[in-house]
Amino acid sequence: MSGRWSPEELPWEAFDPERVDPNLIPLIKAASMVESNGRDYAAYLNRVFADDVQVCDLINGWAHEEVQHGVVLGRWAKLADPSFDYDAALARFRAGYSIQVDADASIRGSRTGEMIARCMVEVGTSSFYLALADRTDEPLLRAICKRIAADELRHYALFYRVMKRYLANERLNKVERIHIAFVRVMETEDDELAYAWFAANADGGTYDRKQANRAYMREHYALYRPHHTRRGMTMIFKAVGLKPNGWLSRTMAALAMVLISLRARWLARA
Repeated sequence: MSGRWSPEELPWEAFDPERVDPNLIPLIKAASMVESNGRDYAAYLNRVFADDVQVCDLINGWAHEEVQHGVVLGRWAKLADPSFDYDAALARFRAGYSIQVDADASIRGSRTGEMIARCMVEVGTSSFYLALADRTDEPLLRAICKRIAADELRHYALFYRVMKRYLANERLNKVERIHIAFVRVMETEDDELAYAWFAANADGGTYDRKQANRAYMREHYALYRPHHTRRGMTMIFKAVGLKPNGWLSRTMAALAMVLISLRARWLARA
């Protein structure tokens, strides 16, 4: 894949502990867990696309970049919180959470559906890292998040191209594509992010999914501003075959921002 970069290219010397927002540290720790899980998703996708060597090569390149994101985020978290043990946290995460990697077909019902779901993930991650970059005043974290956000946008484009190629044969209609996208977006609050938060931030104790999910989402939703939701909605509409910049996209982006703001306020009170 083009666009690869080395962690050593980042301005590590620019790290400024005085400008670290302590509310962002747990988010970064949790994100490092999820990103580092890229190879499991690659193993699953390689089985789904087993007879398509070109797509498998792209998937393996994508997984390499995802794992690199996790390592870099873990390294920053260690600078911000020297007590953070990335390797131990990742071991806890992998021991408590895993995906099914031995499927012989996509859990989304088709290869087109699988790529739509992957596009939704990249919409979420690119928006998340862009929002983090906009939020933080710490120079190194801003540089990391901008680099990762650009990667995730490129990953979206990659999965979109594969989706369009398979759509030509599988011919999912817009309703089917919208349904797949909606289901995947709703999975944002599933066990993966909640358990990543717990594994990265809990000092012992027992996993409480509801509590961990609330803790993660409270900080997550607080990041977003209207331009982030507009950008994300444009990408979603494009993936499902709707007009990306029409009135409906703008309306849905505004509605999403209202819902995110309400959810953020409710979680802050809770």
